[in-house]
Amino acid sequence: MAFRRVYSSAVVGINALTVEVEANVSPGIGMYLVGLPDSAVKESHERIRSAFENSGLRMVGKKTIVNLAPADLKKEGSSLDLPIAIAMLAATEQVANENIGEWVIMGELSLDGTVKPIKGALPVAIEALAKGFRGVILPKENADEAAVVEGLEVIGVGSLKEAVDFLNGVLPIFPTKVATELLFVERANRYGEDFSDVKGQEYVKRALEVAAAGGHNIVMIGAPGSGKTMLARRMPTIMPPLSLEEALETTKIHSVAGKLGSEKGLLTRRPFRAPHHLASAVAMVGGGSNPQPGEISLAHNGILFLDELPEFGRSILEVMRQPLEDKVVTVARAKYSVVYPANFMLVASMNPCPCGYYNHPTKECNCSRYAVEKYINKISGPLMDRIDIQIEVTPVEYDQMQERQPAEPSSAIRQRVIAARERQQRRFEGIEGVFTNAMMNSAMIAEFCPLDEQCSALLGRAMERLSLSARAYNRIIKVARTIADLEGAEQINSSHIAEAIGYRNLDRENWGVRVEN
Repeated sequence: MAFRRVYSSAVVGINALTVEVEANVSPGIGMYLVGLPDSAVKESHERIRSAFENSGLRMVGKKTIVNLAPADLKKEGSSLDLPIAIAMLAATEQVANENIGEWVIMGELSLDGTVKPIKGALPVAIEALAKGFRGVILPKENADEAAVVEGLEVIGVGSLKEAVDFLNGVLPIFPTKVATELLFVERANRYGEDFSDVKGQEYVKRALEVAAAGGHNIVMIGAPGSGKTMLARRMPTIMPPLSLEEALETTKIHSVAGKLGSEKGLLTRRPFRAPHHLASAVAMVGGGSNPQPGEISLAHNGILFLDELPEFGRSILEVMRQPLEDKVVTVARAKYSVVYPANFMLVASMNPCPCGYYNHPTKECNCSRYAVEKYINKISGPLMDRIDIQIEVTPVEYDQMQERQPAEPSSAIRQRVIAARERQQRRFEGIEGVFTNAMMNSAMIAEFCPLDEQCSALLGRAMERLSLSARAYNRIIKVARTIADLEGAEQINSSHIAEAIGYRNLDRENWGVRVEN
């Protein structure tokens, strides 16, 4: 009987930390699990005992102490079942010890000895590579996900017996290989929707193109059935493709949350998250007793779509203000805090009034002025301040719906968006944390968006005549810079300013004037 050590991992936030699983077998009775395990880890004893019996392995009747180091890090979940079992078997010389320290081992055990999938396989594999391990041994279902990390041997096992036989050299298992570049080519542009399906709405489609090109948040306001949701769901089809770095970071978040779904390997398309308005603040922002990423982190590097924006709780909308500004979410606990990325583009839709038909061309609105203002005021000024484009969506005319000629496809729009993003990358090269026009601060606007006298005069007249709020000023200039990028223009001209002003026609002060009339 002896002491043995194997290596595993614990996920904290979206990263993993190496955990040493130490097992010591000595004269006596009982099994003791120490090292700050939670309830799920403590229950591993019974799962391991049953797995041993059903796998033809022997659990010695001796005193067994299992320590999970570092002891001050709380160990959560059931993914430590397999490494604990392997450590106990190694301590009783049922598993060869020559190369056991070269592997990071993860997996949940079923009572019959099969290995169940885990959350966070990708960050575990990244940490294993960084620490110089030869490879990882984990459930088969997680092998494709972990194999995205190049330079690491990924061994997928289906049972405890398979893991034991592999470590003993009895059962050869070939490492899982994933062609990452091929995945990008095959999946990156595979969408079920396309902008060619949309009849009419050219003005709105143009606004969405501008939003995608500059990373601008956008809200669409219009009557039920005007096409707001249909347009929003096609936004990912015109977004630039994910870079490998973005794809890895996005996949890590979804892996930790257990949301990879059918895409077992690398996420190759930008996320599109559309939570229901009854979602809780924790579901939106993240947290819980065992902190997990929320919807705004699952939308990282993608789109967060909030349908019927005023129906979301006021507290939920207000907690989004900080992530919209800082691009991260910090979940604080008494002993530690977890930081989740949250660099998403907000796309929202809403009705113009409680009945939904204010400003409708054919249907009459029966809401009072007070009811309309109260409904719009559900969206606070500070939140609306972070939305660059506010645009009305009107119902499509019958003649346009009957049009048989297909509209411009998403692929054509996407090429223009990619070209505009490339111009922005060159502009902001060397500026940390700034990638799109929407992320510019006041100093950057002054540096990169100079206005000539004609533009300044036009913007000044618009601010006065349309009763635009002061907060609209910088928003208009940033959107105008994006419109110029789409045209390949070096300088902002009056036509760019004029178009950008048109995208602020729902500014709240202006909206009040229009209700008055």
